[in-house]
Amino acid sequence: MTFPKQLVLVDGSGYIFRAYYALPNMKRSDGTPVNAVFGFCNMLLKLLEDLQREKGGDVGVAVIFDAARKTFRNDIYQPYKANRSDPPEDLIPQFEIIKKIPTVFNIPSIELPGFEADDLIASYARKALEEKIKVTIVSSDKDLMQLLKKDISIFDPIKRQELGEKQVMEKFGVSPNMVIDVQALAGDQSDNVPGVPGIGVKTAALLINEFGNIENLLNSCSEIKQKKRREALENNKDLALISKKLVTLKDDITLPIVIEELSFKPLNIQNLLNFLDEMEFSRIKNQVINKYGTKKVNDSKSDETYKEKITKIKPIDGSLYSLVTENKDLEDWLDLVTTKGIVAIDCETNSLSAIDAEIVGFSLSLGDSNACYIPLKHQSTEDKVIKQINLNDFISMIKPIMEDQSILKIGQNIKYDLIILKKLGISCKNFDDTMLMSYVLNAGKNGHGLDELSQIYLGHETIKFSEISKINKKKITFDFVELNTAMKYAAEDADITFRLWQVLRRELKKKKLYSFYFYIEKPLVQIIKDMETIGIKVDMEILRNLSKKFQIKIMEIEKSIFKLSDTEFNIGSPKQLGEVLFDKMLLPYGKRGKSGNYQTDVKVLEKLKNEKNKIAAELLEWRQFNKLKTTYCDGLLSKENSTTSRIHTSFGMASTSTGRLSSNAPNLQNIPIKTSEGREIRKAFISEFDSKIVSIDYSQIELRILAHVANIESLKTGFKEDIDIHNLTAMDVFQVKEDELTVDLRRRAKTINFGIIYGISPYGLASQLEISNTEAKDYIEKYFKKYPGIRTYMNDTVNSCRENGFITTLFGRKIHIPYIDDKIASRRNFGERSAINAPIQGGAADMIKRAMIKVSNYLIEEKLATKMLLQVHDELIFEVPKSELKFVPKKISEIMEYSHEPVIELSVPLKADIGIGSSWSEAH
Repeated sequence: MTFPKQLVLVDGSGYIFRAYYALPNMKRSDGTPVNAVFGFCNMLLKLLEDLQREKGGDVGVAVIFDAARKTFRNDIYQPYKANRSDPPEDLIPQFEIIKKIPTVFNIPSIELPGFEADDLIASYARKALEEKIKVTIVSSDKDLMQLLKKDISIFDPIKRQELGEKQVMEKFGVSPNMVIDVQALAGDQSDNVPGVPGIGVKTAALLINEFGNIENLLNSCSEIKQKKRREALENNKDLALISKKLVTLKDDITLPIVIEELSFKPLNIQNLLNFLDEMEFSRIKNQVINKYGTKKVNDSKSDETYKEKITKIKPIDGSLYSLVTENKDLEDWLDLVTTKGIVAIDCETNSLSAIDAEIVGFSLSLGDSNACYIPLKHQSTEDKVIKQINLNDFISMIKPIMEDQSILKIGQNIKYDLIILKKLGISCKNFDDTMLMSYVLNAGKNGHGLDELSQIYLGHETIKFSEISKINKKKITFDFVELNTAMKYAAEDADITFRLWQVLRRELKKKKLYSFYFYIEKPLVQIIKDMETIGIKVDMEILRNLSKKFQIKIMEIEKSIFKLSDTEFNIGSPKQLGEVLFDKMLLPYGKRGKSGNYQTDVKVLEKLKNEKNKIAAELLEWRQFNKLKTTYCDGLLSKENSTTSRIHTSFGMASTSTGRLSSNAPNLQNIPIKTSEGREIRKAFISEFDSKIVSIDYSQIELRILAHVANIESLKTGFKEDIDIHNLTAMDVFQVKEDELTVDLRRRAKTINFGIIYGISPYGLASQLEISNTEAKDYIEKYFKKYPGIRTYMNDTVNSCRENGFITTLFGRKIHIPYIDDKIASRRNFGERSAINAPIQGGAADMIKRAMIKVSNYLIEEKLATKMLLQVHDELIFEVPKSELKFVPKKISEIMEYSHEPVIELSVPLKADIGIGSSWSEAH
């Protein structure tokens, strides 16, 4: 027996979990769960096809598995991998079946008690190099990166790319030969590798690049300037050396099967078909028969036939997309969807507003470029009648699929699709959202639109709608797009969405964020879809009258400004305003921007106002009233829906880094409340007849979270005893007694309390309180002196974020913080402030999201008519029938106050205040 010319070592254990989490529950007729078995078969079949196509026929393949959890590493360090949870119950009976699958494909299945799959892979790779055999390792496991060298490559089956030194540098900051030392220093929480406390991957890379390896580093601790880092290394030398033993792969194991026996053996088709029959995998069986026939392949001639029948599979191939214009073809597609149980969907419409949009077409994808587009309402032209599926036929055919709980629907920002389908009378059930999956994984790190995600995870440049417009020589809506062009665009969106789901689901599981996505973000899709669909009633007459009132006020302020400046000009023009202020009136702080015009933003006007320049105060007031009129009054008037006579906002579910929802078109979260004029606008938001508007608002939730996470006893006591926390702060910071408190002192204390949460600077506080920078700095120092735990929290949070690049909220949300290590001070300071605020604001966002889910469940379970209308950060707005007013608001308030349970136990009580009225203003 001869040696293979090339050797491919497949990380079988990694494949098992990838297969399990990629597919929904599947059972054989005898009740045996087989979803992981099915996925493993499919992946292995595709891998072998790719290998034979790319590497030819002299490729030896072996699939390597972990034998058991306990290995020689547990003798070195007993807690190693002790925190690993047991595999899912329905996966356990599938292990033994899966480990037999490679032999069905006529390739070795290898495991060895006492060793991990990675050790066997390392040992086989070393032996192969000794025999001058090139090695490819198929795995996405970062631990195998230490094996990378000449003639040993790694192929990541998730990203579908070969990993090299560049990827290792991106992951660990060092070359492959130093990976072991970085891993040892940084440790690995998932495997219980202790590492050196306080040292993460970035710091470890810096140290190893400087000292070469752990041994040199530990012998040179005295040279390290940073005291904390030096002490951590000096006090944990043993842990560092133990960790290195744990992460170093053993490459000298006596091989259970000699390399010669890993040479290529052709498929025995009949054995494979028998196994597929036993598993009841008819779909895979049909694929095998279509590609290879049913004869045994057991000689060199048959091997040639085998290779000839392999078709080239491109990652994304638009030529495989289908245009469906016949009912029979749509039926065939829906049969495939039912068989697979997973489908990516995408609605094409004639508007970006889901409430206003009408469906134009619908796309489906089953993955691997198996996608189609179904035109429904494209516009015919004078010379061409477009053949497409009748909309009513489409609804009747698609409805059972969309409402089938056993079929998973995948969408990118699927909330939009759910609204469109709901308008067709279809209630979509069981879905995943790739936008939200990315959001949970990478909040603050990158955007979550389809184009960006496709680039990041698939390396694919998507077709843009602007490109379709160029093809058609003009800007158009989708209903005018030519069908073949529409098919490529729409089918690609669904195809990419399916592929992203496969990657993102695995990443969520790998990073232990799937539960967060599943229990907090995903349930909100349906809730927010309902809120957007319901909308809120607005008295348009009130808005029209306010618009007129504000216009009169604007004209009065303009007269005053013109008098002060001794000239008339367009106040809304920054160019003209700058020339008046700094050329004509010669006021200070005149600074030109890149455009050559003077800067006239709020900061500049606030500076001028603080120096008692009356025109600056008038300009700020003009801008305030102009915004009230144009943005709020006139803007809201233009947003009334002609069908519902209500206003429907769109909530952004992945547009902030901290987890907060945003509100757009129109923004109903930003309607002013601090001024009497702003509150006037809220009077226009009213309830339907025989109902009331109910506002339930978390009281000082961010301060309560701060008191908990920073462990500030005086603040915790204040909240427990329901003391006015701003009065408490005023007494503590300004050293006054309760009877000496003034409204101004409380206002200052409130500004400090909330400013600290946002990492306010002395300059920022000075500007808000209209005091000097020195006074502001003194206030902040007094605050930290009284509450030293807050400064400790801030420092620890920034340091942790700098080490890891992200922070984690109480509920487990991960928020990446850009600029935390930026060389430019202003951006670095912004990153630090963001890091301080993110756990608090993010924790509050998680809290109200949990509350929304629990409240929604309560309303559904009790079959109540109360409707949730809006979420405005810490406040929920409801429309409650008068018949439910006696008990519903109180119950919702209770749900909100205990929404954190049982996940976390807060050391401070939550308080949700209830307001009831005929309008939002009255309720608040």
